[in-house]
Amino acid sequence: MINRDKLNSVYERELEMFKDLHPKSIERFEAAKNSLLLGVPLNWMVRYAGGVPISVVDSGGASLTDADGIKYTDFCLGDTGSMVGHGPLPAAKAIAEHAYKGTSFMLPTEDATWCGNELQRRFGLKYWQFSTSATDANRFAIRLARQITKRPKVLVFNWCYHGTVDETIATLTEDGSVISRKGNIGPQIDPSLTTKVCEWNDVAALEEALKDEDVAVVMAEPVMTNIGIVHPLPGFHDELRRLTRKYGTYLLIDETHTICAGIGGYTKLHGLDPDFFVCGKTLASGIPVGTYGFTEEVGEKAKAELDALYGLVKGIGGTLAANAITMATMRAVLSEVLTPEFYERNIPLADRFNEGIHQSIREFNLPWSTQKLGTRVEYWFCEEEAKNGTDAVNSRDFELDWYMHIYALNRGILMTPFHNMAIITTAHTQEDVDKHTEIFRAAVAEIVD
Repeated sequence: MINRDKLNSVYERELEMFKDLHPKSIERFEAAKNSLLLGVPLNWMVRYAGGVPISVVDSGGASLTDADGIKYTDFCLGDTGSMVGHGPLPAAKAIAEHAYKGTSFMLPTEDATWCGNELQRRFGLKYWQFSTSATDANRFAIRLARQITKRPKVLVFNWCYHGTVDETIATLTEDGSVISRKGNIGPQIDPSLTTKVCEWNDVAALEEALKDEDVAVVMAEPVMTNIGIVHPLPGFHDELRRLTRKYGTYLLIDETHTICAGIGGYTKLHGLDPDFFVCGKTLASGIPVGTYGFTEEVGEKAKAELDALYGLVKGIGGTLAANAITMATMRAVLSEVLTPEFYERNIPLADRFNEGIHQSIREFNLPWSTQKLGTRVEYWFCEEEAKNGTDAVNSRDFELDWYMHIYALNRGILMTPFHNMAIITTAHTQEDVDKHTEIFRAAVAEIVD
């Protein structure tokens, strides 16, 4: 159905249009190359459509304004970091108040206790600790699991994402060997020595990997997200929990992205029962934060291990973790923003976004599909649902990816750059969603026969 000649021609037109629309962003990008590697403060920021990231000068709610004065409806929302929107008032008040009172003391505050109690209530795990990112929360949980079990390895699912945790940036060869994933920069050690990998939804492979009883912890998003939304098959989580218990392996559920599913994440919604739970990003409205919880049984064993260790440096923690401004902001977000009403209002709006995409799929008889998780929606350029990360990788169509992104960007819509995903927040309106539907249809109409 897609005319590739049309696609290439219109894509080149859109690239030129982007250049004409964004002279100041391009100028800022070029100037930044003097001191910033690749012209950006984080290397993957060059992955936005057009090859040049727009330079943000203002934001609010669900919108961004760039250096050229163009205002965008933001469906990226910092790839979940700003899932609650840009600058929600309760969070902004907490940040402003503590900016004057002091931000970091390396001492506890009452807000930290409140947050621990609330996380316990929402997710069900007894004990909680904090970090400055979900990546670090994952690292710290892995260390505790290894220390307690005396086992050396972790198990992850192929094409998973758990931040920049070294052990997780691994993949499988065709013969089933574990190797570093392409793009794994300077791994400290061959991941085959630290990591086992199997495909998502493959119960037989999971059991085979656990049989040696050398895996300290299995790390899993309850739904794969960063390679695309890949749901678990019916019964998979039951088998995951049964097999980890059978072989004495801890189970870590990472809900950094899947917190979009509901007030207690996918874990609460589907009655999961992990030993460790990790979340981050949006819990403090984009202020760097991570948290990891664990069961009472894990906590008691962890305390015994920590009491037996001497010295201050144990590989877990950091002086900025649980700082006063972060804890106050997290309290504001959990108590006043990320409430049941947040999901009751925004999940139906995500349904509307999803239906808007399907209108074009039906109209043009496209072999495309969508996946949805709570307030998160994604469209795929394939008809069959991916069952694992490898399926998801093999279904990618980079020409269409880049085209759809830049077409939307040139018309004031910002999507998540690494895949075709949108996040809905309270500041989005039906008009915002319908604007995307209109632009999506126009983009498709230009490239079909």
